[in-house]
Amino acid sequence: MEVNTQDIAKIGALLNDKHKPLPERFRALFTLRNLGGDVAIQSISRCFQDPSALLKHEVAYCLGQMQDERAIPILVAVLEDENQETIVRHEAGEALGAIGSQTVLPVLETYLKSEIPEISETCQLAIERIKWLNSAEYESGPMSDNPFSSVDPAPPSSHESIAEAEQKLLDENVTLFERYRAMFALRNANTDSSALALTKGLSCSSALFRHEIAYVLGQMQNRVTVPALIKQLANKDEEGMVRHECAEALGSIAEKNCLEALKDFLRDSERVVRESCEVALDMFEYENSSEFQYADGLNKVTDTI
Repeated sequence: MEVNTQDIAKIGALLNDKHKPLPERFRALFTLRNLGGDVAIQSISRCFQDPSALLKHEVAYCLGQMQDERAIPILVAVLEDENQETIVRHEAGEALGAIGSQTVLPVLETYLKSEIPEISETCQLAIERIKWLNSAEYESGPMSDNPFSSVDPAPPSSHESIAEAEQKLLDENVTLFERYRAMFALRNANTDSSALALTKGLSCSSALFRHEIAYVLGQMQNRVTVPALIKQLANKDEEGMVRHECAEALGSIAEKNCLEALKDFLRDSERVVRESCEVALDMFEYENSSEFQYADGLNKVTDTI
């Protein structure tokens, strides 16, 4: 189906309609991410004025995954905006790393000494990724296949056993970038043992690291990780950005006990957790349905024509 700019704008209007249910807006967002182009970028970017930190965080993530340099000024502005929530600013920094342009290195370097660890660590990772993209290792040839088709904050490490990758993952004396590389190597191995190794990272000291662990567990959709994710979601002392990723991971795994846990936290005291559970329940329904695709925003607007 050929998509015209008018349809893309309609999907953008759906995304930015605060009266629509959040899960419907998420589906519109991912539709725009898949379609790409200037109209999609502008529609997505308008969401940075939304009151939902969760939605804005996901907006920044999608702009990074699109890898379109036209989004760079928008993401820089969000990273620099101290009125935006930490979870949103962090994702803007990560998105700049995903796009991979060397032009943003001076901006990222500005935040290496940020007093907010999630921002300083994110910018460090983004800088390391951009440098890696211009390294001899990158130029020497393709890395191991990424079965999840995501643009990650670090490339997977190679030539390591699961035990070796786990050891590096949990060693807090190793640089964060190298630990992320071990994380993605374990994810790509995609076995029960690599998934269980990753769950041990949920006890590491960095909230940013724990949140990324939960994210990759959601990508893997392995039921052996469900108890660890539920435990972390239920931990009221855990950072909201970590609990939110645990909720979304449970929605992706979509086992019966995931459903029960998500319903339990629909009225959590933290908005980002409540909203993540709402979105995760929609993901749960999708995973257990015969729907062709999650990003169905195009169907929504064309059905109304």
